[in-house]
Amino acid sequence: MSEATVSRVLNGKPGVSQGTRDAVLTALDVLGYERPTKLRGSRGRLVGLVLPELVNPIFPAFAEVIGGALAQQGYTPVLCTRTAGGITEAEYIDLLLQQQVSGVIFAGGFYAEREADHAHYRRLEELGLPVVLINAAIEDLSFPSVACDDLVAMEQALGHVVSLGHERVGLLLGPADHVPSERKLAAARRFAERAGLELDPDLVVHSQYSLESGQAAANRLVERGATAIVCASDPLALGAIRAVRRVGLTCPGDVSVVGFDDSALMNSTDPALTTVRQPIEPMGRAAVDLLAALVDGSDVPRDELLFEPELVVRASTAAARVRAKSVAKR
Repeated sequence: MSEATVSRVLNGKPGVSQGTRDAVLTALDVLGYERPTKLRGSRGRLVGLVLPELVNPIFPAFAEVIGGALAQQGYTPVLCTRTAGGITEAEYIDLLLQQQVSGVIFAGGFYAEREADHAHYRRLEELGLPVVLINAAIEDLSFPSVACDDLVAMEQALGHVVSLGHERVGLLLGPADHVPSERKLAAARRFAERAGLELDPDLVVHSQYSLESGQAAANRLVERGATAIVCASDPLALGAIRAVRRVGLTCPGDVSVVGFDDSALMNSTDPALTTVRQPIEPMGRAAVDLLAALVDGSDVPRDELLFEPELVVRASTAAARVRAKSVAKR
């Protein structure tokens, strides 16, 4: 067939018989080419929703908001979550492409880790498949994204504990190559400089995003005399509270702890967790709106859309008091 005929089929133009149209689309499938979104039929109403895990309650919360927003716009989410020893993020992308999805939303993933393999993201870029990212990504990915403002979040958390008289403030962050943690650390340094405070490098530790890893990392902060610990996630904060208690101290009496996310049940922990709340609802809906616009062929801003968090003060923070030297190893 002529290039003009194939072009008319691929662009959904009239003037081509149904038999010719079917032959061109069949040839695309046989040769392994991705059909244009508008020609994918009913399966084109599928959208991949890729999450790193479901243990951290922030991700099921995002899934609920995004899934509902997709359904309202006539899309069906396909949930993909990584598990240890299970299907990888790249393998999920292969499966989603086989299902001829209209697009993919990533809520956390390897795009935020500098040392991770990003080949599957490059593949999606080359295919031109609509993709939206939630929260910070490495700089050289061109996908639109929505994110919680890490600068404001850290300023809120540090401002709160400093106002309570804490001077030895520890930071419990995610992995060193994780972009949101990089941003939080940079924000903490700027805050300390403006406030005329010292950010002790010994009171900055990195951890995997789990309660157990958070506990192990927080042990070092407690040993070094931190009277307050600002954490990069709620599970890390719960691990920090456990670390405080394991050495016979109390939270918030001896050590105040601040989380990040305000995920489910953080108002029911013991003590109820002071945390910085991510605006999940508007972030999730904005991600879906961006994806729908991309699927429709509209131009969308590639600049990151930043959403302002909110400090939620509960019972895990209190005024600083002097720690006994027998407990705090300076």
